[in-house]
Amino acid sequence: MVQYQRLIIHHGRKDERFRVSAEEGGGLKRAKQKFLSLLFLSILSCCFILSPYLFGFSTLSLLDSFSRESESLSSYESFTSPLCSDISNGTICCDRTGLRSDICVMKGDVRTSSASSSLFLFTSSTKNNTTKPEKIKPYTRKWETSVMDTVQELNLITKDSNKSSDPVCDVYHDVPAVFFSTGGYTGNVYHEFNDGIIPLFITSQRFNKKVVFVIVEYHDWWEMKYGDIVNQLSDYPLVDFNGDSRTHCFKEATVGLRIHDELTVNSTLMVNGNQTIVDFRNVLDRAYSPRIQSLIQEANETTTTVDIKKPKLVIMSRNGSSRAILNENLLVKLAEQTGFNVEVLRPDKRTEMAKIYRSMNTSDVMIGVHGAAMTHFLFLKPKTVFIQIVPLGTDWAAETYYGEPAKKLGLKYVGYKITPEESSLYDEYGRDDPVIRDPDSLNDKGWEYTKKIYLQGQNVKLDLRRFRETLTRSYDFSIRRMFREEVPRLLVT
Repeated sequence: MVQYQRLIIHHGRKDERFRVSAEEGGGLKRAKQKFLSLLFLSILSCCFILSPYLFGFSTLSLLDSFSRESESLSSYESFTSPLCSDISNGTICCDRTGLRSDICVMKGDVRTSSASSSLFLFTSSTKNNTTKPEKIKPYTRKWETSVMDTVQELNLITKDSNKSSDPVCDVYHDVPAVFFSTGGYTGNVYHEFNDGIIPLFITSQRFNKKVVFVIVEYHDWWEMKYGDIVNQLSDYPLVDFNGDSRTHCFKEATVGLRIHDELTVNSTLMVNGNQTIVDFRNVLDRAYSPRIQSLIQEANETTTTVDIKKPKLVIMSRNGSSRAILNENLLVKLAEQTGFNVEVLRPDKRTEMAKIYRSMNTSDVMIGVHGAAMTHFLFLKPKTVFIQIVPLGTDWAAETYYGEPAKKLGLKYVGYKITPEESSLYDEYGRDDPVIRDPDSLNDKGWEYTKKIYLQGQNVKLDLRRFRETLTRSYDFSIRRMFREEVPRLLVT
């Protein structure tokens, strides 16, 4: 289940930095009480007062222009010179300015010590003796203390090198390392992608696969599930930090992952590249293509297509007792009557990712009720229709976690907000209860109310006459898209 936390992020600290400068400047002015300084300030004040009449622009306009230039410069500096991006040898640098995650970089003689949950940076210089140790939890939900309390903490320590007592390198790596945790909410597909896989893509891109991933709180099933993706990001085997007691040595280590937003990649924040979420999806395509080809061969299928075919609609069916489509069988019949080939997909934790990817990647429309399984929209090709059924009380979460990210991927996103009568809560509470009439008032009471009432206690019975319009428009859109893609191929042949 996705944990709803309304995290409001303000990029940068421009206002605070400017305020400090102004205060420092004010202190200097107060310290200088000379006649020429007073005269200069008087003349400057007169110029500002008279400027609207002499030059045709206002002082406020001038200051506003300067403010905009300062903001643009600050954003540019943040992009070109991120903290800890260029540090000297024998240094530990930690960037703790992000609201979602901390990042620390160690450069030099870095050695692991799993027994003490530590990374040591050995240096031959005595100048680092006073460097204070750093601590970091390499997981991307920094603001959420309840889950961060469960994540293993690593100690980053600088030590003077003493050849006779230094731990011997059991395994020496000639490429950098990235350390991250697969603890926290790992086990939920939304969090696995949002908090782990996508941030791993963001953090590791600059290494061009020449990087070793060291996992804190390693799970065998995680590697089995996501190994195909990991192999597209690194040329080297994973290292289980806790399970491997050997001393691993690196010349550089990044501890923690960078995260941009919900299920997305911000190209303006990428180091050494302008990758987007589409590039991440291309990684998925390369990761799963070999397995999909073998699945086709196993099933004795062919990849040839006919000139005219029905568009394919996938219904992501929910397993469990909440947010299910109670009249799903009638929805399937309606979709078939509309003209779709329909596939009902019921994935669970044991379902092979390549099989899910194959179904989604070949679909023209996806339908599902808001929940973690909607993360699979990442498997859809751009321009595919994604219909998210939005139960009562989930408007903000549905749009934030899946709607906006889907648009960034280039999908045709449709948020179908159910009416009160389409919710099972309507019969349970009645039309005048705040649960039905004012869901925001219940959500404002806290996550436990949202979870109990709107996520765990609600199912959906679609008004098929109302939903028919959404299906028809999606069918028409898909047919037009298929025709536009088919015509160039016919002209070539």
